Amino acid sequence: MAADTLDVFFHPDVLSMRSPDGLFERVPSPLLDVQIPFAEGPDRIANVHSVMSRGPSAGRFRWHEGRHATDAEILTFHTEPYLEELKAGDVEGRWFTDTTHLPAGGLKGVRAGAGTALAALENVMAEGPGGKGRMSYAIVRPPSHHAAADVADGYCFLNGVAMAALQAQARGLSRVAVVDWDVHHGNGTQEGFYDRTDVLTISMHMNHGAWSPASHPQTGEVDEIGTGTGTGYNINLPVPFGAGNGAYEAMMTEIVVPALRAYGPDLIIVSNGQDASQFDPNGRNLLNLKGFHRLADIVARAAEELCDGRLLIVQEGGYNVAYTGFCAYATALGFLGQPLDLDDPLGFYPEDPALARATVDALIARHPLLDAQGAWKNPAG
Repeated sequence: MAADTLDVFFHPDVLSMRSPDGLFERVPSPLLDVQIPFAEGPDRIANVHSVMSRGPSAGRFRWHEGRHATDAEILTFHTEPYLEELKAGDVEGRWFTDTTHLPAGGLKGVRAGAGTALAALENVMAEGPGGKGRMSYAIVRPPSHHAAADVADGYCFLNGVAMAALQAQARGLSRVAVVDWDVHHGNGTQEGFYDRTDVLTISMHMNHGAWSPASHPQTGEVDEIGTGTGTGYNINLPVPFGAGNGAYEAMMTEIVVPALRAYGPDLIIVSNGQDASQFDPNGRNLLNLKGFHRLADIVARAAEELCDGRLLIVQEGGYNVAYTGFCAYATALGFLGQPLDLDDPLGFYPEDPALARATVDALIARHPLLDAQGAWKNPAG
């Protein structure tokens, strides 16, 4: 059922931090006259805000101001020594990894990103019309899903998604499902709940493997299924470059939604990255506006069916400064069940249905948690 409006949370401090130019480099390259801007910058989120504020359906978005996360909230997921590392790095700036830079004074923006995700969660938990949850979208940066309890990685310092899941449980919800369609593996979220049954983590991503023994040893492969009592409650869906809209829609309808139905979450959180788009510098899974719109529509219908509409959407990646804003707008309309009302300025790569089908069939065939039809082998039976 289509909704009229979407609650959107934003805090201007998320735009306050900027890392030095030079993609993936601690120093600019001496070989370049024009340096490459650092991929994770404020401009991409400024344009998400801009398109959603000026698009044809701008009136459907109800804006709310976010807030900063407190130390106590951060420590629900992260460790105290790690928080002290962040505070120390905030004084003069620090490279935590070759891709993860905290500029001096940047912790203000990091706190605003995590706190705004929590503010959106609080709104979801407030009962709306008909006893339904209030679907809410946190437009934040830096992203969340690579940050583990004591590790910064992939532009991420605080895992607002994980903090929101824990806050929801502290408020009485028993089971949370995280659906992550950022183009990169949500390793920090996976790591945080790897031995637990009360958070089902599902990540759809390009098959990039582990990229650092220290900060990202997780591979995102199908054999990372959880550990101990959490075995079976982490579902990785890695796909090759070029998978496209069709493969992602098939994964959602044939694997993700049936798994959500079998799990029965009280809340769904979406790690909503747009870096799987056709023109993102950090990914080439070839989704376009229609693809993102469809993914959002599918998961919103699942939330309506399974958990009284309780759906929290947290912005993750998306590094094409212009196109990300259009893709985020498309997802917002998809979450509402409203038609897409903007022409796609860039998405012109043709779909390959045969490739999409073959991609998903191959994934299902080799996945230890899926049966021959793609159904999740629920450890609870």
